[in-house]
Amino acid sequence: MIERWKWFLIRISRRPWFRASLFSVLGIAAALVALAVAPYIPDDVPTKIGSDAVDNILGVLASSMLAVTTFSLSIMVAAYGSATSNVTPRAISLLVEDPTTQNTLSTFIGSFIFSLVGIIALSTGLYGEKGRVVLFAAAIIVVILVVYALLRWIDQLSGLGRVAETTARVEDAATRSLCQRMEQPYLGGCPLEVDPKALPGSRPLYAGKIGFVQHIDMPALGTLTESENSSVYICVLPGTFVEPTQPIAWSVGVGEECDDPLRAAFVIGAQRTFDRDPRFGMTVLAEIASRALSPGINDQGTAVDVIGRGLRVLSHLSRPTPPEEPKFDRIFAPGLSVADMLDDFFTPIARDGAAVVEVGICLQQALASLGRLGDAAVRVAAGRHIELALKRAEAALVLPEDHLRVRQAAEQAGFETTGLDAIG
Repeated sequence: MIERWKWFLIRISRRPWFRASLFSVLGIAAALVALAVAPYIPDDVPTKIGSDAVDNILGVLASSMLAVTTFSLSIMVAAYGSATSNVTPRAISLLVEDPTTQNTLSTFIGSFIFSLVGIIALSTGLYGEKGRVVLFAAAIIVVILVVYALLRWIDQLSGLGRVAETTARVEDAATRSLCQRMEQPYLGGCPLEVDPKALPGSRPLYAGKIGFVQHIDMPALGTLTESENSSVYICVLPGTFVEPTQPIAWSVGVGEECDDPLRAAFVIGAQRTFDRDPRFGMTVLAEIASRALSPGINDQGTAVDVIGRGLRVLSHLSRPTPPEEPKFDRIFAPGLSVADMLDDFFTPIARDGAAVVEVGICLQQALASLGRLGDAAVRVAAGRHIELALKRAEAALVLPEDHLRVRQAAEQAGFETTGLDAIG
């Protein structure tokens, strides 16, 4: 359960309200710490600071930070709307979880709360002359933090919600997720190489609700399979859509009283997430390219850019990784399918860009590069997509010269092509 709560805490910490609440608490603490530090201030220091210096600074902070926060929130909403229309709604979660944006807004809110609490405390006479000195020093630090946050916010606004910036975020998220999976190809367990339904004494474990698997708590499953004759065979991976009639796992040697704890180890939500689901990242990248190729946008340059980003992500499929020592030798899980990864990315782009010769050539070149970079499984999957992309181009392109250019790109990949021999 510790692993599951850790995952939940990570998800919560990425929500905008979490950092805003944390910075607000820090703002209140900074305003009140003057009461505790005031007795240690030398008697001659308060005479060097004007009596109204703190009041003026806090007044400026209180009046300006609320306006800046409101204005920044309106910019964020507009940026999210732009990304939804021009990129894909599935990428908005990455913009919402952006730490720079959250830290900036949290700094504005925290400084506003700090100044508000300081003004209230000053009006009640709690601080005294020495307390004003501490509050003045804290106000100077807050002003420095606000200036730094404003400078970062100006730089952040230049790319917030833009297609290229959002696409880069999706690429980074997909790369992180895929690299994590390559380090633990079976989620820390052993490879699933048998049909669990055929095992003696196996019992199916059904999903408790309808949705996508977001996380699998492997330590919790390991605790439930500590007995020597017990084992769990996982049938689904993060990103799989499940419903109550579909087995998500099979158990052997585990009592029925453990079904609820076993089921609780599978976190099921309404939406897919980037964290444990590398296929979702590839799907979102393909959506961006497909939207760019739609008649309403007609931006083949973005599609070509996405193909290059997808190639960079998929190149990690064959990166050398040390053999994994199973942490849970009684838990068996399926591995990531190379064919599915390539299907998620290349099929939508090849379908929607079949009539665009630039996209067709770029697809052939990317698949050829992926075949050279990858292992045997990647080469087989890349070769299949080269043929499929070529067939789609043959059906969609009009000019024989365009057919020839795409076929030449496919032939340069080193794969046998058929069906276009009569063109020329």
